[in-house]
Amino acid sequence: MFFPAEWHHQAFVQLTWPHKDTDWAPVLADAIDCFCNIAREVAKREPLLIVAQDTDEAKEALLKRNISLNGITFEQCPTNDTWARDHAFITCLDEQQPKVFLLDFQFNGWGLKFAANHDNQINRHILSYITSFYNGTPVEYQNHLDFVFEGGSIESDGEGTLMVTSSCLLAENRNNILSQIDIERQLKQFFQANRVIWIHHSWLAGDDTDGHIDTVARFCSSTSIAYVKCDNPTDEHYDELKAMEQELLALCTIDGKPYTLYPLPLPDPCFDEDRERLPATYANFLIINGAVLVPVYNQPDKDTQALTTLQLAFPAHEIVPVDCRTLILQHGSLHCSTMQYPCF
Repeated sequence: MFFPAEWHHQAFVQLTWPHKDTDWAPVLADAIDCFCNIAREVAKREPLLIVAQDTDEAKEALLKRNISLNGITFEQCPTNDTWARDHAFITCLDEQQPKVFLLDFQFNGWGLKFAANHDNQINRHILSYITSFYNGTPVEYQNHLDFVFEGGSIESDGEGTLMVTSSCLLAENRNNILSQIDIERQLKQFFQANRVIWIHHSWLAGDDTDGHIDTVARFCSSTSIAYVKCDNPTDEHYDELKAMEQELLALCTIDGKPYTLYPLPLPDPCFDEDRERLPATYANFLIINGAVLVPVYNQPDKDTQALTTLQLAFPAHEIVPVDCRTLILQHGSLHCSTMQYPCF
């Protein structure tokens, strides 16, 4: 068994749809626009599963925007919010058997910050639907609900190396009875990994996740990492992101060679209506079959710089910008709102 990298071939992507009873209510129309744009780009390239509290509303929204429902599957169940990255299954594969493993962890609203009673049950509700995507390949459900864990808190290079942040995995109200050694042992066991890279500097203002790795540093291959770089010494992020950069520069691949690093610009400050800074980041991109969907923020120079950098990091992929200014109003972005499911 192994934990595939995100660029591994995918069976489908999951979205969990916004509705009026979520925190999206004040900007629901704009949020639905953004989710429709993500759905359009994914469905062009691979199947899409939309989990919705009201599937008819989701279908109507897509059709209203001339998005074909071909290749899109809908499953109805109660939801608290929309962050599929953190409540969805994490998928591992065994190519020898072959077999698919769906790992179900406890989602507790990022350390009991937000209600997650419905979201924590989505996986069990949609298990049979997910199994159908694998066309007869055996699927094994693995219950790890005694361990609090979110998909946005882990990166895999597909070759046995995981990358995580200490600020998130060691945060109180997750697994605080476990030490770093305990958690690393658990991760290696869950994902059959050889090593875990711990990043100790990962802060973004406005981040509710305690520093998910997918907001600051991402594997682009087994030998390269894209990361957020701050060039402005007066920005509040400068010292922390500089320290993270030094950590990344000191890392080596499993072969003992330095990683190729692709610095992504830190977006200019984005604020909510209360002038609280939002965690805008270009590192929250999604890799799908043949493309990389990249969050952009109507900042032409920095958007272009990020897109150009990611094209260098993914020369064989189409780089597709998606306006995510609405998503960051709820302190997440594109990768946070999606979950890919790999296949053989």
